[in-house]
Amino acid sequence: MSEEFKERLRKYSEGSLPEEERAGMEQELEKLEAYQGYLDELMEQEDKQSAQKAAWKSGEMPAQGGANPQLKKKKKAASKEKRIISRGKWKARISNTMTVLSAFLTITVISSIITAVYYSTGERGETYRDVISSAIAVSSPNTVVHLNSNAKTFFRMNYSGRLLKQVGGDQVDAGSYSTQMLFGLGGVGTYNWTDERNARQFFTYPQDAGSQGIEDSEQWERLDKLPEGTVAEAYLSLDQLYSTAELLSKLEPLNVMPVWFAVDDGLSTNDVVVTSPLGFPYQPIWHAKDMTVQSTTTEKRGWFGSVTSSSSSSPSVEAYGSSELRERNFLDTLRLLGEYKLLSRNAGFFLKLDESLSYIEKNGVQLYGVVVTGPVKELLKLQEDAWVSHIRIGEVRLWNWRD
Repeated sequence: MSEEFKERLRKYSEGSLPEEERAGMEQELEKLEAYQGYLDELMEQEDKQSAQKAAWKSGEMPAQGGANPQLKKKKKAASKEKRIISRGKWKARISNTMTVLSAFLTITVISSIITAVYYSTGERGETYRDVISSAIAVSSPNTVVHLNSNAKTFFRMNYSGRLLKQVGGDQVDAGSYSTQMLFGLGGVGTYNWTDERNARQFFTYPQDAGSQGIEDSEQWERLDKLPEGTVAEAYLSLDQLYSTAELLSKLEPLNVMPVWFAVDDGLSTNDVVVTSPLGFPYQPIWHAKDMTVQSTTTEKRGWFGSVTSSSSSSPSVEAYGSSELRERNFLDTLRLLGEYKLLSRNAGFFLKLDESLSYIEKNGVQLYGVVVTGPVKELLKLQEDAWVSHIRIGEVRLWNWRD
């Protein structure tokens, strides 16, 4: 190979060969490939002929008219060797597979034991359940969830449950909620609403909402057109900020049921429409520290096992009183959520929980909205009350009211 050809080949490989010379170089390379293929065929034929000659000389090739016994014997031995090698390979593969499966099963069992011990130690599982359900209760108006837990392998715990809303005298199904935890880290919760309007209700903050173009005459008309034998859920925005005691006193004479209170958290002061309210349910959210143990029983199970159960009671609450107890319970709930910020945000979508708690502790619990439910004809009477500035209608059901 000439030095000139080598230089052209180098430039071709580097892409620096002029375009007019590139086509000629490619043709020459194609010829070289053809020559190489032809030479490979010749070499292969020569190798076969050499092998046949060597076999004839050693007596391994069959003579004319019959087969060589020695050659048969060698072929049989070679075939047996191949089977032995193939069997050995399969045994090795099966052995490796079983080793991997055994290791996987061992890790799975060990992780399951560690998972069970972790979530049961110190009642972590119950605490996490309390945090998730409390976060939903204070961030989703008139929504509660009763969570079931399911321990998984590899340190995971699933929580799931049905979302319930109070409409009239009954709790109705509003969807489902689920989340997965890895040790103490909770994933973003998944809400599946049966009606997406449940996730889009809002309140208006006490200010000149009319000048902002907020009109709810359509809501009153809708309520007026509903049959008398129905009950509904209503989101009431107030004309000013009220204390819990003041609002309860206004609701007491009415034939409606309060279910959730919207609290001024300092973050919504400049917003006319509050789409992410913070508040507390009419029925307080009791936690483990709030309960009074009445009795404890221990039952033996097996030779060494036992199960301990206890009954406890929560503090009593007046129907339209106990305002201080309700507010204290709300603040305690926010403090609990503050200890598990990531889990709380993923469940309740809080933006600034610390700031909200600090503002409420400084300014007190002041209410700008309330969710009530009751007969349609009773809700229509609220249109005449000056303290109700706006209304949004939520769920509607057939009559289930118990006076």
